[in-house]
Amino acid sequence: MKCRLYILLLFISCHFYAIAQEIDSIFPELTLSKIALVNQTDSYITFPLDIGNIEPLMFEANVNPSFIIRERKDSKLMAVLTPQIIIRMYNEESYPVRTPSYIPQISFYYLAKQDNANNSLSIFGKIAHHSNGQDGSFYNEDGTINLLTGNFATNYFELGILKSSYSSRLNAIKVFKSSIEAHPKSWMLEELEGSYSGLRWHNAFTAFKIPFGNSRSSQRPHFSVKLETTLMLDQYNNLDFFDADRINAGLTFYYHPQFLEDIGLFVQFYHGMDYYNIYFQHQLDVIRFGIMTEILRF
Repeated sequence: MKCRLYILLLFISCHFYAIAQEIDSIFPELTLSKIALVNQTDSYITFPLDIGNIEPLMFEANVNPSFIIRERKDSKLMAVLTPQIIIRMYNEESYPVRTPSYIPQISFYYLAKQDNANNSLSIFGKIAHHSNGQDGSFYNEDGTINLLTGNFATNYFELGILKSSYSSRLNAIKVFKSSIEAHPKSWMLEELEGSYSGLRWHNAFTAFKIPFGNSRSSQRPHFSVKLETTLMLDQYNNLDFFDADRINAGLTFYYHPQFLEDIGLFVQFYHGMDYYNIYFQHQLDVIRFGIMTEILRF
């Protein structure tokens, strides 16, 4: 009798273990390389439908491929090399492309803690250069900034954390980022001192809604949302500490239709300093639409 009971208990245990393994196998897996890709800016191109106070554009394009450097897939330490370029084509005669932003960078990621496949804490650091490829005088003769040919260049580093988690109820992956970005005075043009923020606090929350399914290969996010904020911490432009111009904020909604393989549609709301190199004195309030790459598969 006892033997039969033991056999029954063993059978039940094996059955539930198999079910647990099957459920776990269809859960999305968030590796360090995927966490890094979430943190890297997506490649995108906007439509000429911007709403707000930005100059009329035919498009803005962010070309941002990521080259992962690691020993093997399960490495806890890895690097990402990114030759980022941002281009704006203006809706003017002959459609000029003026002073692109060149932002080559190398980032390092370390997986500090991982409770399971999708709950982890990572530490990252970045060293980057930001310039516009021009060599003209920073100022025009009337004292205004030379937006056409003026030289803009700065170097900076960024240190931060990335906390990832998974919601089984929503079948969604969440990633929270917090970091400090610093531009030492000796790393930037002398003309930028006092007018360009050299100390910034970034925070971002990203959520990916994964479709329910039995095949991990089909688990590409159909929806995602990203909320980003930046607070300028140093003294520049004689701004009060609580001045609204110290805050950059962006909210991006992304939708990936099932009939498209590698791209989807996005709408973005942005308020804050213009991030396009020497145009940094402009304050933008804009709604934009476009297409964005989505290479992540969970």
